[in-house]
Amino acid sequence: MILDLLFAFGLLLTPASQLRLAGVPIGPGEFCLIVWVILVLGREAARARLTLAPALSRLLVFWSLFTVAQCIGTLTAKFMGDEHDPVWFMHDVMAYPLLAAISCLSLVGPHPELRLRRVAWLLCGFGTPVVVAQLADAWGWYDLPSVEPLWWDQFRGWSSNPHQLAVLCMVLGFLSLHLAETTTRPGARIGAVACAIVPVYAGRQTGSDSFTLILVLAGPIFLAFKCRTWLFLRERKIGVRSGAAWILALALPGIVISIAPLAYSITVEARDFAKSMAREKPENTKEKTELRFALWEQAIRRGVESAMLGLGPGPHLEIPQSIVSSRKMDVVHPDFVEHPKPSFVPNFEAHNTMLDLFTQGGLLIVLSFVWLIAATFRSAYQTRDAGLPSLLCGLCIYAVATFLLRHPIFWFVIALCLVAEPRPVDQLRSIAAGRVQRGHAHLANALS
Repeated sequence: MILDLLFAFGLLLTPASQLRLAGVPIGPGEFCLIVWVILVLGREAARARLTLAPALSRLLVFWSLFTVAQCIGTLTAKFMGDEHDPVWFMHDVMAYPLLAAISCLSLVGPHPELRLRRVAWLLCGFGTPVVVAQLADAWGWYDLPSVEPLWWDQFRGWSSNPHQLAVLCMVLGFLSLHLAETTTRPGARIGAVACAIVPVYAGRQTGSDSFTLILVLAGPIFLAFKCRTWLFLRERKIGVRSGAAWILALALPGIVISIAPLAYSITVEARDFAKSMAREKPENTKEKTELRFALWEQAIRRGVESAMLGLGPGPHLEIPQSIVSSRKMDVVHPDFVEHPKPSFVPNFEAHNTMLDLFTQGGLLIVLSFVWLIAATFRSAYQTRDAGLPSLLCGLCIYAVATFLLRHPIFWFVIALCLVAEPRPVDQLRSIAAGRVQRGHAHLANALS
């Protein structure tokens, strides 16, 4: 239980990079994870027995290919005469082994699926108080020295970047839905749903565009996977859920045809809804979009220049002049956000998971990452539940605007999905039947 608590608090506090002491590269979250890694390694060394389960084998294959690709990229950069920023090069060299250890060690030992489910409950249970503490700091209820919970009009809590907190809140929200969906106890289901309220609210306050997009798409994505689950509950006597799912599936073509004339008005309403949730002016959004496309174009060019072999760990893009100018103008908070400073070598990132991997490890690392995500999604989809596939879809949306590999909680989700076991149709039917019987019993008690 102590190991699970260390793991959960490490995942929750790793985004809290403002809690690090000045000049110290690790904070309380990284400290908890390092202690957890050491204790798990000691436990496995004492057991002297390692079973290569399929989930662990997939992660070991990925990290082996990842290491080979990064080494080839580093040699390619040396051959081309391309220099690295030594600070950010060592940052990645130190971070990747820790992430590999976290992802692989979370799957060692007997029954990793039960252990990771316990950690998921701890994450959701302690996640709400941790997020509430950050909100209270932003509301002025107390003051932590050297912590700025607001970044202009965006809420970032104890993180140095609002997107770090937004990713954590998104994962906590979907994990709560997953636990509520898979538990059989009514009290636990209500508690799991309640754990999603505060993270969703805090994620919205971060002003993250990706979080806003996920918030808009979460309902349809979850409902689509849920309808697929209900279709498996068919029996000789079709229940309410299965019947509703089949009616929706059979009526879908007719619904699409009937609403086709209203497509324009629906598009206009959706655009207005998106504008109402947006946090920026249209001109600011346009500038940000142009900047992002410029970074992506530069990342593709750098990856192609390396013969698609990559350039090794660290960032490899030139800092856009617009960002340099904005930093010079900000005389009040010159270090408001932890970003690379102008240097004699390129040291900026594309802020896109696939493109940043492409610049570091070339085509090999991109293909290995796509293979891992496909295998993870297949495992989550085979559970016949909606929470885990929806969570992966949310992470894929975030991967477009964030380098997700450095988030330890991302690797926890990957491990959780890889060990998720498919629930047989008979088990799903028995769960549904049990809920119906409990409903009948409660009704009979009420009438009596």
